[in-house]
Amino acid sequence: MNTSTANRQRSNDRTTYTGPGMIATGEATALLPTETTPPIKVFGTQAIRETFDDLCLQQAVNSRLAPGVTDLVLNPDAHCGYGAPVGCVMVSPTHIYPGPVGVDIKCSMSLLQLDLPAEAIEDRKVRRQLISAICQRTPTGAGKGQRNAEKSRHVNRSLGRQLVVEGASEDVCESLGIPTSWAFRCEDSFHLGHDDTTDALGTRLEKLLERRDMSNFSDKMKQLGSYGGGNHFGECEVVEVGQSDRAREVAHAFGLTDGNVAFLSHCGSRGFGHNLASGQFRHLQNKFDQWGIPLPAGDRQLVYAPLGSNEANDYLDDMALGANFATVNHLLINALVLEAFQEVIPGTKGHLVYFISHNIARKESVNNRPAWVHRKGATRAIPGGHHSLVGTPFAKTGHPILLPGNPRDGSAVMVADEGAEASCYSVNHGAGRVLGRRHAKRVLDQTTVDSEFECGDILSNCRQYPIDEAPAAYKDFDEVLRSVKSAGLASEVARLKARFVIKDASKADD
Repeated sequence: MNTSTANRQRSNDRTTYTGPGMIATGEATALLPTETTPPIKVFGTQAIRETFDDLCLQQAVNSRLAPGVTDLVLNPDAHCGYGAPVGCVMVSPTHIYPGPVGVDIKCSMSLLQLDLPAEAIEDRKVRRQLISAICQRTPTGAGKGQRNAEKSRHVNRSLGRQLVVEGASEDVCESLGIPTSWAFRCEDSFHLGHDDTTDALGTRLEKLLERRDMSNFSDKMKQLGSYGGGNHFGECEVVEVGQSDRAREVAHAFGLTDGNVAFLSHCGSRGFGHNLASGQFRHLQNKFDQWGIPLPAGDRQLVYAPLGSNEANDYLDDMALGANFATVNHLLINALVLEAFQEVIPGTKGHLVYFISHNIARKESVNNRPAWVHRKGATRAIPGGHHSLVGTPFAKTGHPILLPGNPRDGSAVMVADEGAEASCYSVNHGAGRVLGRRHAKRVLDQTTVDSEFECGDILSNCRQYPIDEAPAAYKDFDEVLRSVKSAGLASEVARLKARFVIKDASKADD
């Protein structure tokens, strides 16, 4: 999801795509041919496919032709990204690519279900009190941390070192006041090192802490329990479960309550993950320069490392460290949000529905062989009955898919269908941008944006909602969801209707 400053600047020089056009194969499916490989699978209606600009398509082809890549999928939310498009799935059994993970390692979504009926937050004064209570615990914006929120949790250096190695272990959760049961509601509650041990992560961390660019480790740990800038947010919702028998059955299994309040969060590994990713890009780019290896399509953002090499092992360890931070960050945010609700509305109870990533590489089985599935702005989508869900609460139904749309039009909870196998068991991570940030600031009207929120009775902590994050800067969410459903990838379980939004009102940092 997050796009680097360098890539945003580069995208202003619009690439003219001169390769083959997309070939429609169904209402919401198409193929994008390349010159030398099997075609790229594209999911999206014609209206959605028309939102894929030339740079997005060129990045997709570049990524598909990169060494070791066996599959490339474009989801409906696709747009230009860091080397590979945001909204793509890239599979390789032999290589690891930092670009299709990005600079915000394990940027993710989580959903907290509360036992409050919608009427409990109908009063705007109550919502204002909740916004204040949450902001006192969970700061927002680049560089913000515990010192900016008087009721946040203090994380010292020792606990920081433990949590980036262990992830959401029982000991870490108890130290931070996170319910230990929430770890079972995570796509991955912890990540191991390249050799499937925590020892590898401990050893790697010690080496990292000797580096000059990690001298701020303690400060980065103080960002735990905070939102970033740009498209990161916290959003209070009202759950509207679908009317079909399947939707009601799956919603019950997920722990969703129709008509009740929930809280949706979007955040990642913050400054710690950015440090790790940036260091890896610099290191691998220097290696390519030293070795004289040609870059895929000449793109420095598509550097890679062959699996089994020291470079690949170091990247996998760094990715795991960043991912463990992101996991605990989300769980702590949810614990703090629940605490804020309890302060304003005593007796409130809540439970985690799910926590799921959309910026990560995971080792999975693809076409009956192990491979690293890079999901860049893409969400895992495993249906019920799949072997990977055995032993989880979602073995029969499939796990929750959390898809943010925008505050005006709502967000969605979906569940994978059998057809998700065609997309490497993946769907989009949200609506996807249709206007770049600078373009949005030029063409959108702040008064119109604010009036939409007022008409919808949606409150915010911002004096003015960030115009580059306005609903109109994103693709038509209903059309995006129609693409997913028409392609047979997933079905809708519930809609989430925004009641207030926690957002960074300062300059976007992603």
